[in-house]
Amino acid sequence: MSAMSEDRPWGFYQVLDQGAGYKVKRISVSPGARLSLQRHKHRAEHWVVVTGTATVTVDDEVADLPLGAKVDIPLGAKHRLANNTEHLVEIIEVQFGAYLEEDDIERFDDIYGRT
Repeated sequence: MSAMSEDRPWGFYQVLDQGAGYKVKRISVSPGARLSLQRHKHRAEHWVVVTGTATVTVDDEVADLPLGAKVDIPLGAKHRLANNTEHLVEIIEVQFGAYLEEDDIERFDDIYGRT
């Protein structure tokens, strides 16, 4: 499978692999950018930092995760990925669930005006 790339206001992502019940993405976040505070109704996620230091919010906890750190995002948890550094941040995201499409995003805070 060739990696499909999707540009976003915060950077881009590539789908690296997918199958029944899972999808694997590389998410690249530009310096100073952040994704929306969001949650999913149909999937859980597992993130591994592969470049830089990611600032990760899961419900009420915020942490700076260095290269190699990992975090689980449970189904229904409010979460956000941010890059508060001057260098690119990349994570590998593995999604698990019955429905893995982009419209399974409920946004609570988004600096780019998306709903």
